[in-house]
Amino acid sequence: MRVLIAALLLLSFSTFAQKTTKGPKNGHLIIAGGALRDQAVFDKFIELAGGENSHIIVIPTAGGYEVTEQRNARTISYWKNHGAGKVTVLHTTDPKEANTKAFADVINEATGVWLPGGRQWRFTDAYLNTRVQRNLFKLLERNGVIGGSSAGATIQGSYLARGDSKTNTTMVGDHEEGFGFVQNIAIDQHTIARNRQFDMFEILKVYPDLLGLSIDENTAVLVSGDEFEVIGQHYVLIYDGTYWDQTKGQYVKVKDGQERFHFLGNGGKYNMSTRQVIPRGR
Repeated sequence: MRVLIAALLLLSFSTFAQKTTKGPKNGHLIIAGGALRDQAVFDKFIELAGGENSHIIVIPTAGGYEVTEQRNARTISYWKNHGAGKVTVLHTTDPKEANTKAFADVINEATGVWLPGGRQWRFTDAYLNTRVQRNLFKLLERNGVIGGSSAGATIQGSYLARGDSKTNTTMVGDHEEGFGFVQNIAIDQHTIARNRQFDMFEILKVYPDLLGLSIDENTAVLVSGDEFEVIGQHYVLIYDGTYWDQTKGQYVKVKDGQERFHFLGNGGKYNMSTRQVIPRGR
């Protein structure tokens, strides 16, 4: 029994802490921190999806509400007002249905998928390890774009921050696996608006090899390969075990007991694989 428990713990740790953080080889991700209003973020998503020729699929499952025809009509109108060509709403809470060709293969017709807010564990309960998740990866492989805000941001990482089904204040909860479009990362949202800037350290104490990324409201990162660029109105916080020392004029390692992180604003860039802030102008 002890051997089995040790093996399970090792498997769990290796799933979330593979040391190297990697983005998708093809396609793009837009990961937004909630309360998104900045038109530039929507414009970039629609542009990457093909503009007026885009087919956007919206998956509202994290919201936890009844998905009615009236609500779907509002969602379709909302995205068409943002420039989408065709819009489809895709929703189920049944992983068996999500694993069927009849339900999931509409994603193969899409150029972009948007994952709205709510509770991120609802995404995992419905879609993790199903045909839907596999088709989302296929969308990226053919250079599509996946975007999401709030819960739709966190689910894109490999580790599911605030994945507890009882409360959204528990950082290491009863759901720990995200969709993994970015590997070896934990993503938080609503950061500064909700005074969450130190919450990421709760995850990093358990899984210290993860890269931590916390995104404020009305702000997003555009992920292309292993790099991302900040777009939007506020800040992104990066937890990589280093910080900028003004006295030394260089990045230094965080000492034991220190809780330090990077701030990046609009136009700031970061390489997730090398864990380095990219100097402006490069």
